Amino acid sequence: MKSDTFWRHATLWPALVLFALLTILPLLKLLALSFHDVEWVDREAIWDWVGFANYAALPQDNLLRAGALNTLIFAVVAVALQMLIGFILALLTTHVVRGRIFYRTVFILPILVPGIIIGAIWKLMYSYDFGVLNSVLMWLGLAPQDWLGNPDLALLSVIIVDVWHWTPFCFLLLLAGLESLPDDIFEAAKIDGATRWQQLRHITLPLMLPTIAVTFVFRMILAFKVFDEIYLLTGGGPGTSTEVISFTIYRRFFTEDQTGYGAAMSIAVIAVIAACIITATRATAGKGAKA
Repeated sequence: MKSDTFWRHATLWPALVLFALLTILPLLKLLALSFHDVEWVDREAIWDWVGFANYAALPQDNLLRAGALNTLIFAVVAVALQMLIGFILALLTTHVVRGRIFYRTVFILPILVPGIIIGAIWKLMYSYDFGVLNSVLMWLGLAPQDWLGNPDLALLSVIIVDVWHWTPFCFLLLLAGLESLPDDIFEAAKIDGATRWQQLRHITLPLMLPTIAVTFVFRMILAFKVFDEIYLLTGGGPGTSTEVISFTIYRRFFTEDQTGYGAAMSIAVIAVIAACIITATRATAGKGAKA
């Protein structure tokens, strides 16, 4: 028995070593870097110890505050819309028999498109002069909009792109959850005279809560890390209207060469996101247990 236990644990060692090399060690290096100010002299990095100075400067960073607010708005609005639309599409297609492969293929196409192509497509669609959206507005007799150049519309425009891109992810996970639900419960509910709304409210949603929680957590993680859509569409502008945390970190690291400060910003963001995810997961798990 001890030999079997040893070998079961031993089979995990390669994965743990790989995890340590690819995740834990870089994270520790980033943590150490956050306590230093780095200067490059003759192609060599000179680390100067500054203690918690980089962390103390974070609350006074106006760009970081703007990025944090925009990231929060982006994540909450985008993920909420993706979960809602994805769940509705999953409900509509879960019992479809004819053409089900066609419908599901069409729904998942956006998630298969590379980010660089998505940026190019939507930048053309949002173009003020010849974009398809403004063409439709003018055809309807409305004034064209500067979708990416107007501070009041820029973040909303990026959210629309993200919703289009990632709703299929939510759709796939929620559809898998719906199809795994036992049919006998719904048949018993129909015999008892339960309406579709009652079945959705009292059976489907409680049983789907674990799947919804997993999908929500996955999407929130990805939403907080949004970078490519901002970089390709707006570059954080106009002003700071679409500035997000990941793009702010990119500025500090690679544009302004504030390596130590950028590392401190990264560690702070990782800690906040981890705390939020743990809290959300526990709250959702608690509701699932009560249900």
